[in-house]
Amino acid sequence: MRLNVALVLLFREIFCYNYTTKFIDVPLDHFSFTNNATFKLKYLINDSFWIDDGPIFFYTGNEGAVETFAENTGFIFDIAPTFNALIVFAEHRYYGATLPFGNASFSNPGHLGFLTSSQALADYVYLINHLQTTHQRSEYLSKVPVVAFGGSYGGMLAAWLRMKYPASVVGAIAASAPIWQFQGLTPCENFNRIVSNVYKTAVDDDCSAPIQKSWKIIRNITANDDGKAWLTKAWKLCSPLKSSDIDDLLEWYSEILVNMAMVNYPYPTKFLAPLPAFPVRNFCYKLTGEKITDDKSLVTAIGNALEIYTNFTKATKCNNINQTAASLGEEGWDFQACTEMIMPMCSDDNDMFENQSWDFKKYSDKCYTKWGVRQTNAELPILEYGGKDITAASNIVFSNGLLDPWSSGGVLSNISSTVSSVIIPEGAHHLDLRGENRNDPKSVIEARQFHVSSIRKWITDFYYSRDKNYFKKSIFFNKITYTHGNNI
Repeated sequence: MRLNVALVLLFREIFCYNYTTKFIDVPLDHFSFTNNATFKLKYLINDSFWIDDGPIFFYTGNEGAVETFAENTGFIFDIAPTFNALIVFAEHRYYGATLPFGNASFSNPGHLGFLTSSQALADYVYLINHLQTTHQRSEYLSKVPVVAFGGSYGGMLAAWLRMKYPASVVGAIAASAPIWQFQGLTPCENFNRIVSNVYKTAVDDDCSAPIQKSWKIIRNITANDDGKAWLTKAWKLCSPLKSSDIDDLLEWYSEILVNMAMVNYPYPTKFLAPLPAFPVRNFCYKLTGEKITDDKSLVTAIGNALEIYTNFTKATKCNNINQTAASLGEEGWDFQACTEMIMPMCSDDNDMFENQSWDFKKYSDKCYTKWGVRQTNAELPILEYGGKDITAASNIVFSNGLLDPWSSGGVLSNISSTVSSVIIPEGAHHLDLRGENRNDPKSVIEARQFHVSSIRKWITDFYYSRDKNYFKKSIFFNKITYTHGNNI
């Protein structure tokens, strides 16, 4: 019998999203025999649904405090009762409370040098081994199976965890994981073209057209002091604009447009910022609904429309152009984007952004100025994780929403019989990992059903290969089913 969705959501709010915060000491450098330093890695654990030798659902934390991802990955909580699963969300080193050098973690390159995806993956393997050792009750099994989950960069980590450490996880759900958003793998213009198309088709009027005009207009207006003072007031900026701020202002504006496309969910959310359902549509209605007669009225209209993102709750007093997503660790990600996560982006006349070519030297120089490090090999992740040559991988589901700009670097077709691609035409950024909602489109419901089917197979194979008789007698054998609205 189908449960009432309202009761499902109430049950989830009361029981499912609770967790206990724990810490484990992990090595600072997993790949050195001369450094014995350790630090405390935070993880969240929920054993409300864990029975006997049920699996571990392990979220590979990404660039932010792990609580943010736990609160926005309801799919894991929704299906955990079905699988008798133990839920674990691991925090990524250098984010949230997991700071290897405390408040000095970002103070110098020597401290930051341990912020890499490979070190983070080793953290997760270390934690998984601890969990498997301490969370098994049966004489039949030496360890329980672990399924990795992750969205965005976390999705990349989930996929790479399965690729690099297949003995630690039986499979991975990698949602919105742009593992191919690297130099030579994906054209640099694809990302911004997807964003532009989302705005172009959001409402009847082409919302991307006035945005495309705005870049040159903003630069012209801010070319003198009076214009900068006017725009400071018009856009309610926290600090008076200086000439050196203009590039930062335009980058802030651009990032907000991208963020709204990423979280263009069919219901209100608070992931990157408090937002209404379909924030791009709301932005476009507000922008195209205003009377635009000259350059300043266009910029004013855009500033007003940006409040869909910057001030939806009406609680923001002013706008800080150095921050677009307070819930994420923007400083840590900026360092990673300067070292191994270099993802080329460019714009031209075929999108709505200011024209900008990809200049690796310029990018590298900017990184060196800020962090004192210089990456000379932009293909490092390709060498480490295989790029598009991942045919040796197994048991990974890559899911991508076509409204998500990060799908430009995603896996959009099946790699093999065990590495699958799931396409969600109406989906924004890892919508399928969010909890069930009455406004979910059909394609995301079907994606989640595919995920559950894949997880069931991975875990079934694991148990069956360990002990056929034990598996057939276990309550797990006949319990694993999933239908939308009837999974608790």
